[in-house]
Amino acid sequence: MQPDVLVVGAGPTGLAAALMLAHRRVAVRIIDTAEAPSTTSKALAVNSRTLEVLQGTGVAEQIVAEGWPVHGATLHEGGHDVLAFDLPRATGAHAAMTVLPQARTEALLTKALAARGVTVERGVTFQSLAQDLAEVKATLAHADGRSEQVTSRLLLGADGARSATRAALALDFEGSSLPEPWQLWDIAMACSLDAYRAHILFEPDGFIFVLRLAGDCWRVIGNTRDPLATLRRYGTLGAVSWESQFHIGHRVAARTGVGRVALAGDAAHIHSPIGARGMNLGIEDAYVYAACAADALAGDMGRMNDYASLRHAVHKSVVRRIGAITRMVHGRPLWLRWIRDEVVPVIGHLSFARNLMMRTAGGLDHPLKTRP
Repeated sequence: MQPDVLVVGAGPTGLAAALMLAHRRVAVRIIDTAEAPSTTSKALAVNSRTLEVLQGTGVAEQIVAEGWPVHGATLHEGGHDVLAFDLPRATGAHAAMTVLPQARTEALLTKALAARGVTVERGVTFQSLAQDLAEVKATLAHADGRSEQVTSRLLLGADGARSATRAALALDFEGSSLPEPWQLWDIAMACSLDAYRAHILFEPDGFIFVLRLAGDCWRVIGNTRDPLATLRRYGTLGAVSWESQFHIGHRVAARTGVGRVALAGDAAHIHSPIGARGMNLGIEDAYVYAACAADALAGDMGRMNDYASLRHAVHKSVVRRIGAITRMVHGRPLWLRWIRDEVVPVIGHLSFARNLMMRTAGGLDHPLKTRP
């Protein structure tokens, strides 16, 4: 049976979209190039907005049960605590930020989706599309070499920063990238850092972010010459369970939808991990998409234009804000590092700045709208 919606990509955005569509009794098919789910986690935290939109699926409650709520964040400079702010304590399913690795969040979404009769089809690659006023025709390639033509009424590209769906729509991915590589570790640590807070370390040659994942395992991200050498000032380092390197870009697709085809998640926007917004913003995309797509399938195709315009405005706003914060804290060039070191600790004590930080961490820095 042909699906009403074909979802390309089974990361958190695609899984959430498929789940919310299935919850609305929409016939959905979801594919992913990868033969197996990812076991590593780019995203670490689920914010309160995500927990809000996942209410009713059963997944929000499981995230809260398995994760732990972040109590706040502390800024360290020169080995001293120079700024700290607390997040609201968890109330029900709405902690400001709950730590649960992305791989586990994806597993919970996959399980909930399977309970609604939808299974991720793996080893299936989207290749091209053509659309008219009535339908979308997509060409898929299977791992065994088969080619398949699929006709659906709508298509959602949630296939990541190198989105083949975005390329098929010939849409630019506008923005910029920071030049230096950033390093990442998941590493065992016995240290003096508060295990229930996020930690931001300002260093002369850059910036380090530290957050505990579970037990004694911590996520470390930094652009300094040797972040691990800095952390040895705070305790003892153990085994590394995952190590990676990446570049940071701040980009937004030129459009978030064309006709019956829409983009969501990293296919539509990317930014630095500061603020923990990537996965969360993508799941929010999924929520708005499901609402608009259900209406479109019921006969109001103007709702796909609503999705594209609503989310494009949000993407530009969030990426611009996270990009500005990233450039401020990452410590390069020298004049910007001076502003960071001297001004940020002072501004951070002001009530408006603290409120903005809390709203950003919770994903509440813009209204959640499914209609213009």
